[in-house]
Amino acid sequence: MAEPDQQPTDPAPASDDELLLAAITALDGRPAWLFTVAATWGSSPRPAGSLLLVNADGRETGSVSGGCVEADLARRSAAGEFDNGPLPRLIRYGVDADDARRFGIPCGGQLDLLVERIEDPTPWRLLQQRVAARGSLRRRLCLATGEASLHRLPDNAAEPARFQFDGETAERTFGPRLQLLIIGAVHITRHLVPIARALGYRVIVCDPRRERLAEFVGLGAETDHRMPDDCVRDRTDDARSAVVALTHDPKLDDMALMEALTSRAFYVGALGSRRTQQARKERLLSLGVAPRQAERLHGPVGLPLGGRTPAEIAVSIAAELVAVQHGRDGREGVPNTHTGVTLRTP
Repeated sequence: MAEPDQQPTDPAPASDDELLLAAITALDGRPAWLFTVAATWGSSPRPAGSLLLVNADGRETGSVSGGCVEADLARRSAAGEFDNGPLPRLIRYGVDADDARRFGIPCGGQLDLLVERIEDPTPWRLLQQRVAARGSLRRRLCLATGEASLHRLPDNAAEPARFQFDGETAERTFGPRLQLLIIGAVHITRHLVPIARALGYRVIVCDPRRERLAEFVGLGAETDHRMPDDCVRDRTDDARSAVVALTHDPKLDDMALMEALTSRAFYVGALGSRRTQQARKERLLSLGVAPRQAERLHGPVGLPLGGRTPAEIAVSIAAELVAVQHGRDGREGVPNTHTGVTLRTP
């Protein structure tokens, strides 16, 4: 049996809010080590900008590989290998065949990591507060001096590249967790909630029919019994939120969709046939939604996978979320132009 504090063999990437909370907790009078994927070559399980925090007790939060590299970094941190000076530096894994076998890096793969010793919790608290308010901050690190600075992004600005590194300066945007607001506590929702959570989304189920919401708490979703338009207005006006309307009831869906289409949500979808969608768009236009905003609506919701069961429809919705999140318009297979940004989450 595994020991209680044993790390999994393939650690999951942490969301920014999880990592920032871990950093604040770790920096309680003791240092911690932050590892950032600076660059990769060949096959790599984590993209550039992925983070791993190792606290003074060796506890890990986040991920930079499939597991073996994390264990080695924790060992080296505990042995004091990264204590030689305050400046950040680069280390490399996968240089030769022995490295590849030892750390499970695919043949030809290479991983460059930026290593930082962090001690002051103040900037991490500022980051955590900003992210908790569903805002973003850009952290800039100079390798030559070790100086780190935080830069606020305008609320209406397109999200910049998540991570940039030119060999001298590393910049990473810390922002809120991806969020999915599902309107309607229906059968499709029961399947969509666990899929979306597995994809890293914070999931909110909104339905004014309170008796329908109880089961979704057990699935790990937050619930909101307000009218859907109030919920959308209050909770999803940012570029890392998605809204999916599943009630098939215009009284619940239409006003919420009007709010969502005029917000900064990166994805807005609604259940219904093509004929239903056309009638819905006409109603939205009559309510004052601009034609360009109405065209943002993904409907019929989800990629056309051919499935018809609630579980299959949930899979198709999740697939379209992934496509749009990575800069693809799931309906046409072309770059997404609705938000003007490409969302990539390390």
